[in-house]
Amino acid sequence: MTPANLLDFDLDGLAAFCEKLGEKRFRATQLFRWIHQKGEADFSAMSDLAKSLRDKLAGVAAVTPLSVLSEQASSDGTIKWLFDVGGGNAVESVFIPEDDRGTLCVSSQAGCAVGCRFCSTGHQGFSRNLTTGEIVAQLWFAEHHLRKRLKLAPGERAITNVVMMGMGEPLQNYAALVPALRVMLDDHGYGLSRRRVTVSTSGVVPMIDRLREDCPVALAVSLHAPDDTLRDHLVPLNKKYPIAELLDACNRYLDRAPRDFITFEYCMLDGVNDTPAHAEALVEISRRISCKFNLIPFNPFPESGLVRSPRERVTAFARVLQDAGVVTTVRKTRGDDIAAACGQLAGEVQDRTNAAERMTRAPIQIHRKTKTPSSTPPEKHA
Repeated sequence: MTPANLLDFDLDGLAAFCEKLGEKRFRATQLFRWIHQKGEADFSAMSDLAKSLRDKLAGVAAVTPLSVLSEQASSDGTIKWLFDVGGGNAVESVFIPEDDRGTLCVSSQAGCAVGCRFCSTGHQGFSRNLTTGEIVAQLWFAEHHLRKRLKLAPGERAITNVVMMGMGEPLQNYAALVPALRVMLDDHGYGLSRRRVTVSTSGVVPMIDRLREDCPVALAVSLHAPDDTLRDHLVPLNKKYPIAELLDACNRYLDRAPRDFITFEYCMLDGVNDTPAHAEALVEISRRISCKFNLIPFNPFPESGLVRSPRERVTAFARVLQDAGVVTTVRKTRGDDIAAACGQLAGEVQDRTNAAERMTRAPIQIHRKTKTPSSTPPEKHA
C-alpha cells in the first residue's frame, strides 16, 4: 500500500485522515504545523506528537517532497527550480526577491492545454494536472530551503506572496488547486493573507465563479487583447468565453475578492496589440469594471514568431491608460537571463495534445508601426 502524501491535505483533509486513525483534530493541527510551519518530514522528530500516533503514521503516511532536478540563479537574485513530477515531466517554480517581499511563482500543471500564442509553456503542450501535494510541495521546499539559505530568524518568512502564474492554467486543475490555496492561507500552515495569494487565469469563466464561492483570493486575468477578434488568436480560450462573459464573471468575483480590483495582465507584442487604438479600447474596458492593468514586456522564444514591443511604445501605451485615470504599471522583467521571466517557464512536458501541430497557425496581422515619443517609463508596481 502506497503511503498517503500528507502534502495532499488541507487541514480539514488531514483531520479526516487522522480521524480514521482514531486521532482527534488537535493532533492533526499539531501535525499540520510540523509539516508546514517547521518543514519537518520525519515523524520521529515531531516531539509533541504522541508516540502512538507517530508509530501509526510511519506505516501509512509520508511527507513526500518533489525531487529538485536543477537550480538556476539570475543576476538579479531570481531563483528558478526544476522539479521532477515523474513520467518524464518536470515543472518550474520561480522565487523573486524584492526589498519588501519574497514572491514564489508556482506551477499547477505539467504543461498547459490553453495554448496562448506568446507563452512558452503552451507551445510545449500538456501532459497532466499536478496533485495538491505537488503544488504545495513547491512552496514547502522553497520556504524551508530559503529560510536556511538566507539564515532567517525563527518565525521569519522567506515567502510572503504566492502567485499561481507558473506552468499551467490553475482553474483547469480546480480540484487540486483549492486545497493547495487553503494550505497557503491557513494560519497553522503558511498564514498568507488572501491579498497575497494570486490566481492567474486565462479566463475559465465557470471556475472563476466557483473560486468566488470556495476560496476567493486575489485574481489576475490574462487579457492581452481588447477585442474578441484579436484575443481569439492570442488566447484561444476566448472562443469559448469571450471578453463580455469574462468581464461579467470578473465583476461577480469582486463581490468576494480580497482586493477591490481585478488585475488584467497584458503582454506587449510588437505590432500586434500595442497601438494607441488598442490602449483606447482598454480604457473602454476599464469603464466596465474596477481594474488595473499590468503591462508585461514579452519574453521572446523562437517558436512564437513574436517580438517584444519597443520600450518607448510600451511607455506611450501606458500613458494613454494613465491619462484616462486607469491604474497602470509596467512589470519589471526578472530572471530573463535564466528563462524564468513571465511566459518563459517550460520545464519538461510529455505532450498528449499534439501541441506542435495545434500551435501552427496563420500569422497574426501586424499593424504598421508609428513613431511614439520617448519618455521615462512608469515605475513598476509590485
